[in-house]
Amino acid sequence: MTKAYEFTTEGIEYLRHGDGALKLRLYKPRGAGPFPAVVDLHGGAWGKGSFEECRGRDEVLAKSGLLVAAPDFRQGDDGYPTALVDINYAIRWLKARAAQLQTRVDLVGISGQSSGGHLAMLAAMRPNDPRYTAIPLPAGSPAVDATVRSVAMAWPVINPLSRYRNALRERAKGTAWVGDIPERQRSFWKNDENMTDGNPVLMLERGEKVAMPPALWVQGRPDPIHDYRDPESAVAMNEPERFAASYRKAGGTIEMLYIDQAARTTAASHDPIAAFFLREMPVGRAVEVSA
Repeated sequence: MTKAYEFTTEGIEYLRHGDGALKLRLYKPRGAGPFPAVVDLHGGAWGKGSFEECRGRDEVLAKSGLLVAAPDFRQGDDGYPTALVDINYAIRWLKARAAQLQTRVDLVGISGQSSGGHLAMLAAMRPNDPRYTAIPLPAGSPAVDATVRSVAMAWPVINPLSRYRNALRERAKGTAWVGDIPERQRSFWKNDENMTDGNPVLMLERGEKVAMPPALWVQGRPDPIHDYRDPESAVAMNEPERFAASYRKAGGTIEMLYIDQAARTTAASHDPIAAFFLREMPVGRAVEVSA
């Protein structure tokens, strides 16, 4: 990064479900802009977590000159596809305020870690799915959609179905990392059919027509939670390579960056993500984004 920006933070309610408010944390670089913007999603196996988990990464992104919106969203018993509804709305909420926030509607990307990485890619691939666009913006808002310019994933759970089954197999072996992951997954997804539907790997393998913005996958190693082979698949690759191969075959571009597992929450992970977004969303020219 050639310049370090000062930035401010602000908590904002962006959506309300009944008496429940959903908030996001904005990280705003100081300056005239326009700044490329990133919607950043926390992990937690679709069952727990908050935007607080994204703080380290988001501060690095903001210092590099990126406007960041880290939203909370429905999870756990609220069930699929509620998280996607909220995330889709958050993208449109940000775009509708682009001028006010010193960004542009064509300068919005998305990122996330673990299950948040999965949600980021799923939201990017299906920006106009009517299930996900179910909540309209307030009357009088600009006409914007939830398409994004680029997507960065940090060790995503890209295949919820295979990870659920892998966690059950590992639990039977007594593997320590499993914990309550199967219960968290089942609480949100409810059944295998939903884990098959909202599944970027299987979406590509069944030939679904999807949006495919430029992507980055940052993966720690060794990481048996996210980097494993699905024994039920005929593809003789671990899940990261399996997805990347399908994404490229379908016409998308994706970079794979492997780092030491112990460095996942350091500059070794955060700096490449910032550099990726700055490269993929240059402010010098407007680009039409469509699905």
